[in-house]
Order: sequence, then C-alpha cells, then structure tokens
Amino acid sequence: MYSKKVIEHFNNPRNMGEIKDADGIGTVGNPVCGDLMTMYIKVKDGRLEDIKFKTFGCAAAIATSSMITELAKGKKIEDALKITRNDIADELDGLPPIKMHCSNLAADGLHEAIKDYLSKK
Repeated sequence: MYSKKVIEHFNNPRNMGEIKDADGIGTVGNPVCGDLMTMYIKVKDGRLEDIKFKTFGCAAAIATSSMITELAKGKKIEDALKITRNDIADELDGLPPIKMHCSNLAADGLHEAIKDYLSKK
C-alpha cells in the first residue's frame, strides 16, 4: 500500500516537465517493469538552480521523481550526489517492498544528469 505522501506526489507531481536548455540530462529505466525516467538540471554557481523530470511509469516512479526534485533543488552538486534511493523512500514515508527496486530510479536519474553536466565542463 502506498503512503499518503506517495499518493500526494503522484496526484500532484512537483517540477514535472522539461528544461529546454538543460545543463545536464539523465535517463534511466528498469527493463523488468518498464519504468523510464529522464531528469533535467540547470546549474548555477555549483547549485541545482532548477530540476525537472519526465517519467513514464507507475505511481511510485512518478512520486519518487517528484520527491527528488524537491530534495535536490537548491543543493550543491556534491550534496545532490549524496541523495540515495533510501533517502527518497524515507521522505515519502516508505514504498512497498516490491516497488523499491523498480520505481525508485529517481536518485539514479539525478546522478546521471549530474554526470552529464560534469562531463561537459
């Protein structure tokens, strides 16, 4: 069963969309369940000035995408890289065990977007 926070973020996702002139883009997916997530970041003075996402997946995938944008926005790059899958699940008051492995790709997507940004510097 999903927590109230998961349902809230699924019904009202924050920062959904695309940044056209993103500084970094990260796309991750899970071939088992078919979830696909793309994160877009804009960086200014070493901080994540803006972050948006597009996710094709279940309620947990959308909720984790939404939650990581709230956790990461405004953080320094090095601090955003420390956000883990468990941090996101904890902030959502947990995820069903069956959804942890397939839906909590948000941290991986953010990390890939940051790696993309750093590779362009």
